[in-house]
Amino acid sequence: MSLTESQKQARYNYAKKALKRIPLDVQKEKYEEIKTAADSAGETVNGYIKKAIEERMKRDYA
Repeated sequence: MSLTESQKQARYNYAKKALKRIPLDVQKEKYEEIKTAADSAGETVNGYIKKAIEERMKRDYA
């Protein structure tokens, strides 16, 4: 089922207000390593990276 224009606008407004994009460039080979690790963990690449950042922050600043 596709989104209505109202739903699309609501998602856009939320993202604009609440999210900050962080561009991340990695070499293709490194991306494939990350993707393989994420797949093995049953996660998306985005989720895997976010979890890695969170764990590092807890370790370094706790």
